[in-house]
Formats: sequence, structure tokens, C-alpha cells
Amino acid sequence: MARVLVAAGGGIAAIKTPSLLRRLREAGHEVRALATPRALEFVTELSLAVAAGGEVATEARWFSAYGNALHIELARWADLVVVAPATADQLAKAAAGLADDLLSATLLAGARRVLWAPAMNPEMWQHPATRANVAKLEAWGHAFVGPEHGALAAVGEGEGLGRMSEPEVIVERVRYLLTPKDLEGVTVLVSAGPTREYLDPVRFISNPSSGRMGYAVAEAARDRGARVVLVSGPTTLPAPWGVECVRVTSALEMYEAMHAHFAEADVVVMTAAVADYRPAEVKAEKEPKTAGEKVVPLVPNPDILKSLGEAKGDRVLVGFAMETHAGVDRAAEKARRKNLDFICLNYPTREGSAFGSTHNEVTIVTPEGTSEALPRMSKRALADEILDRVHRILHRRV
Repeated sequence: MARVLVAAGGGIAAIKTPSLLRRLREAGHEVRALATPRALEFVTELSLAVAAGGEVATEARWFSAYGNALHIELARWADLVVVAPATADQLAKAAAGLADDLLSATLLAGARRVLWAPAMNPEMWQHPATRANVAKLEAWGHAFVGPEHGALAAVGEGEGLGRMSEPEVIVERVRYLLTPKDLEGVTVLVSAGPTREYLDPVRFISNPSSGRMGYAVAEAARDRGARVVLVSGPTTLPAPWGVECVRVTSALEMYEAMHAHFAEADVVVMTAAVADYRPAEVKAEKEPKTAGEKVVPLVPNPDILKSLGEAKGDRVLVGFAMETHAGVDRAAEKARRKNLDFICLNYPTREGSAFGSTHNEVTIVTPEGTSEALPRMSKRALADEILDRVHRILHRRV
């Protein structure tokens, strides 16, 4: 992981900075904290030190009796500087090349990468001076996350575009900035979530898929530089930033969407739990409950992955197989029949790998029947395992 310097600027959003420090440490990064004098009017040095797990860099510690210059040390130490919250004043100083405080001096002393998380009044954010400063910093390679629209801290200001992005959003952007872009120039098409096959306007056939696996693949591919199209069935997950998200409901809608984007794809990862059948007839009105048995005629849905495999060409095609028994042999047969490069076999009835879980445990199976059992891991970590194998296949084909 990386070394991340988190600099708290002078705004009420500095109360979120300890949470950001904790989340970055939980993600495996080594962190240090810097606080401007104004930031310490909103958040204590102790809370920052506890969250960072070490001493906070402040103006009082800028120069030591031995001639050490903290701004030079910090600039050389950090792989990334995150300014959160970032004020209009700090943006202006950085754009003008000033170095009259510890933060601006650290940025000018050769900080390799900088991520700004602005927090300010909407009028200040939209002011031509701020817009010009942001444009200059972006031209220098600095990155920005936010601000977001929401409730503003100043009394009587209501809502507007000026809230600092939440810590989890900033952590996600940090991961994007620090991830090597080994899939740059590649288009990845991902399916995710369940489908719903309606019996009438309110009843449907579906499954408990949360969509988390497919969303993790989409986010990981985005972080690695790919252009990503995510075709998602109904989920409660928000669309990932930087990803083209196509919302669908039924298997037929997913079939159309996947084929509509297939021609432009270099890689297809089919994680969606598509319903195998749909009602032969969809009632126009809700049917009342009646006594006795109810028989609902069903017809098969198209096999989306098989249809894509028939037109595969030189694309990399990855599928998922959910089984309760008979694992590897059945998965290998599916991979051969559907013309896949490999298939991810998982058992949703296993503890910790059920529908909706944040973790998964899969076995990578090839059409030839070779298999590699992976340990239980987060779906995001598994997404990178899958994309590592995709990258190797793409590299062999160049």
C-alpha cells in the first residue's frame, strides 16, 4: 500500500478528517496527519493523532533545532497528499505557488501527487478566481474529489454545492489514483445483480443477488484504467463514479443491453444472476388471491453468456457458475459450452459466500478442466484476482 499524508484545512468539515485517517489505515495505507492552525479550531490535535497513529505535523513543528525542515520531509515521504477539507484560500495559495505555511510549503516542495477535497460556500466554489485556480491545479496534474451538493454548515445557508465528499468516497478516489493503469485502452463490459421476471404489475420471480460482485469488478476495472460499461439488474447499490451504468430489470432487457455494448468490448465479465425462466404471460393487472394451487407456465430465458460466446472473436469472456454440488466438472463443461476463457465457480450456500455477502470464495475453472481454488476474500480483492488473469490473457494475445 501507499504512504498518504492527510492535510486538514480550516473548515468545519475538518471534523471528518479523523474518520478519513482511520479509513485509510483500514485500507492498508501508512498515514500521517498535517493540520493548519485554522483546522485546529475545529478538530483537536489529539483526535487527529489518535486516528493517524502518530504525531501531527503542525506549524509549531515546522523547523527543528537541528535544522530539519518538516515540509521537505513530508513532501518526500508522501506518495499522495490529500487535502481534506480544502479551502478556497489553500487552493489559491497552491495555484499561486505561495509557501507561507506548512501545507503550501509541503505542496511546493515536490509533493508527487495531490488530491483536493474542497469544502466551502457555493459562491466561493463557483467564483471565477476559484474556478481558475482549480483549472490551473488540474493542468499541473492535481486531482479533485467533490465538492458535493448537500446541507451547508453556515447558519441559514441551507443546501448547495460545497460539502466535502464523505471519507469513504475520498478513500475510493485515493485507491483509483494509486492503482497502476494496466488496463488503460481496454473496454470492459460487466453484468451484475439479479433480474426480475414479472408475473403481474407487483409480483415477480427473482433471486437474492445483491450485485456486489459485479460492481466490485466494474470499480476495479475502472481503477486500473479501463473504460467500463456496467449493465445492472435491480440493486440498492449506487452507480459507481466513472462507470457507464445501464439499468435493466428483466433477462430480456439484460440480453439486449449486453448485446448492444458487446461490439465495443474487449473483455466481458458476466456476474449477473439471470433468471432461467420467465412467465409465459404477464398479467396486466394484479390477480387476486384464490384458494387452491396456482400453476404458472414458464418459458426459458435466452442464455446471454452463451450467445455472447458464439460471437466471441478475440474478446476475453469470463463467467460465473453458482453450484450447490458437482462443482468443477460442471463448471468446466459450462466454460466449454459457452466458449469462455475461464469461469468462477462459487457455492452460495457456503458460510460467508452467500448472496449479499461482502466476501466470496471461488474456484477458477478453465474449459480444459484445470482449477485453482482461491481463499475466501472480499469481493473487491476477488475482482482484482479476476482482472489479473484477464490482463495475462490480453497480454498473451498482443
